Amino acid sequence: MADVTQANEKQSSDRATIRDEAAAHKALMFFKVMAFIVGVGLLVLVVEIVLEYATSMSGPDNPLRWWPQPHGFIYMLYLVATANLGFKVGWSLPRMVLVMLAGCVPFLSFWVERKVAAEVEGRLARR
Repeated sequence: MADVTQANEKQSSDRATIRDEAAAHKALMFFKVMAFIVGVGLLVLVVEIVLEYATSMSGPDNPLRWWPQPHGFIYMLYLVATANLGFKVGWSLPRMVLVMLAGCVPFLSFWVERKVAAEVEGRLARR
């Protein structure tokens, strides 16, 4: 069932026209940068959490105690980048949400960024 849904999603995204190639390319570049930054930031956040809860470095002893708030702001920029790209290339709302959620799982944003970039670059090249 999931394979059929993915196939239908891919077909509908292939049929969606990209009206402004230059804007789609800029949106893709912004998305790629933000996906990388969020991926690295999420790994730093994991280190901060490990230092906070698995060691005796809690509170002021934790050198990364300041990181969660900037990471949250960076993640919001990733959400904007994903929505911007999704609207430019004609993604459905569920697909945009799934790509957005990839920024919540360590290492997944790197994999999703590569997959999304390859798909969008392929669509732009076919035009």
